[in-house]
Amino acid sequence: MWTGSISNESAPIGVFDSGYGGLTILKSIRAQLPDYDYLYLGDNARAPYGTRSFDVIYRFTLDGVRELFARGCRLVILACNTASAKALRTIQQRDLAGLDPSRRVLGVIRPTVEALSQSRTGNVGVLGTPGTIASRSYEMEIEKLHPGFKTTTVACPLWVPLVENNETTGDGAKFFVDKYIGRLFEAAPDVDTIVLGCTHYPLLLPLIEEAVGGRARILTQGEIVARSLADYLSRHPEIDSRCSRGGSATYLTTENPEKFVGLARIFLDEDVTVNHIDIN
Repeated sequence: MWTGSISNESAPIGVFDSGYGGLTILKSIRAQLPDYDYLYLGDNARAPYGTRSFDVIYRFTLDGVRELFARGCRLVILACNTASAKALRTIQQRDLAGLDPSRRVLGVIRPTVEALSQSRTGNVGVLGTPGTIASRSYEMEIEKLHPGFKTTTVACPLWVPLVENNETTGDGAKFFVDKYIGRLFEAAPDVDTIVLGCTHYPLLLPLIEEAVGGRARILTQGEIVARSLADYLSRHPEIDSRCSRGGSATYLTTENPEKFVGLARIFLDEDVTVNHIDIN
């Protein structure tokens, strides 16, 4: 719960997600920047965010940012496409000044869209949850950073349940991966770059690669966000110097800790210790 206290000591980099997919972002960030400390907060009890209104997503995300600020984080990564799409800009423009203007909140959509410069033809595809696709956040950001690009989006509503039920192989998973990849190429046969616009989707990557069959480059967010964060810290020493370095990762959840541990094992391929907190 937000207390209004602000620490001036070095502290972990905060990573916030509405669910579990942000663990794939954290895993990539730790691989790229292993010396830093990280504090992961999953608002799992109130997930999924994608079906909720803009105002509710904004309020829930702000709750998470405040909690991580209260625990000292100078920098918070919204490792969630829905939160990045529907809350990031408002928090950056309206709330940071009142909370602490020296702190920063970053998202996953902009660095992902920046990576689309790899496209040779400007024909790109975005695969995401229904909420992310309906927000048109990727299309608007692509239009801003890559004017003239043609963007085709496809919602993949069954991919997250497949991942969270650890059904990432086998005929059932293959059927639904083939189904949505097929929809993308039917709508846009000339797509040469595909964004996996949900942090769950890398766990389906072998099946996605098989379905794509080399027809397009596939961009996963974890590595992109990790490289972007490394670049950001190198350009902002005033933030970098306040991030503690002990190589640790601490996990918090608003859900049942046992459930979090079980699902975290799927995303991280390791066992973690997690503490339950209330932030609403």
